[in-house]
Amino acid sequence: MPPARMHTPMPPPQEEGSELSALINGPPTESFRDNLRPDKKYITSWAAAGWTNDVMTYANLIYLGSITDRIPIMPMFTPSHIGGHVPPIPFGEVFDVPRFVKESGIEILEWDEVKDPNSGLSTTWAVQNREHFPRRSAVPGHLGLDISYTTAPEWIKLIPESEHDKGSTFWSLARLSFPEERARNIGKAVPSPLHNTTVDPDDHLLCFDYLYYVCAQQSSEWELDYAPMWRNVLRHLHWTERIETITQVYLRNIFALPDDTTIPPFIAVHARRGDFATNLCWEAKDPADCLPPLSVIQRRVMEVQEELRERKGLDIPASRVIITGDEKDPAWWDQARALGWKTVDHETAGTAPVLGEWYPLLIDAAIQSTAVGFVGTQHSTYSIVSRRRVESWNDGSTRTVRIGYLGADDH
Repeated sequence: MPPARMHTPMPPPQEEGSELSALINGPPTESFRDNLRPDKKYITSWAAAGWTNDVMTYANLIYLGSITDRIPIMPMFTPSHIGGHVPPIPFGEVFDVPRFVKESGIEILEWDEVKDPNSGLSTTWAVQNREHFPRRSAVPGHLGLDISYTTAPEWIKLIPESEHDKGSTFWSLARLSFPEERARNIGKAVPSPLHNTTVDPDDHLLCFDYLYYVCAQQSSEWELDYAPMWRNVLRHLHWTERIETITQVYLRNIFALPDDTTIPPFIAVHARRGDFATNLCWEAKDPADCLPPLSVIQRRVMEVQEELRERKGLDIPASRVIITGDEKDPAWWDQARALGWKTVDHETAGTAPVLGEWYPLLIDAAIQSTAVGFVGTQHSTYSIVSRRRVESWNDGSTRTVRIGYLGADDH
C-alpha cells in the first residue's frame, strides 16, 4: 500500500554552524574577491546535467581542490532535470557539510557564504577543451558571475585528439593550478558574455567550467573500487539530519510502522526506464527488447536476498523490497506491487507540495542509501552512486541489471 499523506511535522532546516574565519574574511560581500583571504587559494566550477551527475561533478571539484591545496567553493544544485520554474537548492541543504569536513578532513565553502548572490556581477576565469564554447550552465547567472573563459591545452584530455572520449585527468588539470605551468600552457582569454571583459587566469580563484568528465586513470571509473573521488570525497557526503529524519518518516509510512519504530533491514531497487527507452534503446524495434522485464529485476533481487541470508543471516521477504524509478506506465507499477514489493507514492504523500519539488528525488536517493541490499540499472549514475552508498555505508549486498538488448542480463 502507498504511504498515507503524512501528518508528521517536518523538522526545520538544519542550522549549520562552522568556523569560517580561517577560510574567508567574513560575511558574504558584494564582490567575492573582497571575501577571499590573501593567504588562501580557492577553486570552483559549475554543474549542468542531471542531479546525480552534478553530485559527481561537485565531488570531482572537491577532490581536485584537495590535490591542489585549494578550498573548494560549492555552488548550488540547479533543477535541470525538474524544470526552470523550480529554484536551485543549496549544497548544504542536501549534504551535511560539517560532518563532511570532520570525516574527510577537507574544508569546503558554499558560494552563499562568500558572495551575496543579489550583488553586482564579477568576473573570473575557467578553462575547457572539448568544444569551442564553455559548458552552458545556469549557475554563474544565479551567482551573479560574468565569466571570461580560456581554452585549456589539448593534453588535458585522457586521450588527446579523441572525438569519442570526453575525459580529462585530475592531475592534468592540477598542472594548470600552478602559476608556472599555467603561464606556459594557457592561451588567450575570450571576452565575458555580459560585460565583454577579458580577464587573464586568476591564481587566487581557480575555476573550471565543467568537471563531470574528470577521472583519475580511466573514463567512467565511478563504479570501480579504486576511484579516489568516491573514497576521498563522496562517501563522506552524508545527507543532512533533516533529510535523514524525513526519510525515516517515509520508510515508516511505507512499512506501516508506528512512530519511533526501528526501520527493519530492506532491499531497494532503482529501475531507470523512462529516458533510457529513448536514449539507449534507439536501435531496438521495441523498447521491451532493450529494457529488462520485472522478472529479470526480480532475479537480481533474489540474488541479493540469498547473499544477505548467507553473509549476514538476514531473511528479507518481498514485502521489504522498495522499488523506485521513472516508469510512467501504471500497469508496470501494478505488476511490481503484485510481487509484494513496496513503492514510494510521492503524489499521495504530497511530497512536492509539502517539502518542495526537489524532495521526491532526494527522498528516493536517501531511501536507497538506507537499504542493506540494492539492485540498480546499468548506465544510470543514480544507481551507481546509490550502489556505492549501500556498499560503503551499510556493508550491503548489491547487483546491477544489465540493459541494452534482449537478454542483456542473462547469466
